Amino acid sequence: MSSVGRNEFLARLRELYERWGANRYDEQVSQLEHAVQCAHHARIDGADAALVVATLLHDIGHLLALENSDGSVDVSVNDTHEATGAAYLARHFSPAVTAPIALHVEAKRYLCTVEDDYFASLSVGSVRSLAVQGGRMSPDEVERFQRHPAAERAVALRRWDERGKSLTPSGLSFDDFASELLAVSTDVT
Repeated sequence: MSSVGRNEFLARLRELYERWGANRYDEQVSQLEHAVQCAHHARIDGADAALVVATLLHDIGHLLALENSDGSVDVSVNDTHEATGAAYLARHFSPAVTAPIALHVEAKRYLCTVEDDYFASLSVGSVRSLAVQGGRMSPDEVERFQRHPAAERAVALRRWDERGKSLTPSGLSFDDFASELLAVSTDVT
């Protein structure tokens, strides 16, 4: 794969959302609407630019799966979108962005394990995906997750992930987060 500069890469991200953002994957809200709602919650809660971007792009792996399969996906299979997305984004974003993305599924599993009421807050799609993503964590998994340097940021992302599923359109677009995307992306490939 040839090296792509930052501006081209950011344009590619926008293209992915333009092409696949209307897809609902396994939720009632579209991928694009989910992304901007989540990032908006992060921004309102005072997250730094890297965490806002991580929250905006946390499901990019789903869009890559849609792109690679021409829109046909099997939601009953774990697509490991968190790993795919983090690896894809690592070309132009630091671990401050990619680590919470890589851990956001583990953060869901963690929260379902350690907080009695968290599972009840999950959307129907999140409950379905939890089952194929490994379900609740074992005590060893909980301990390992808690030791990860990005665990706290991943948990914050995960909380915004559940909050970003309102069926009321936000009126936001991908471009509304351009300043954060530019601030934390690099030209290093």
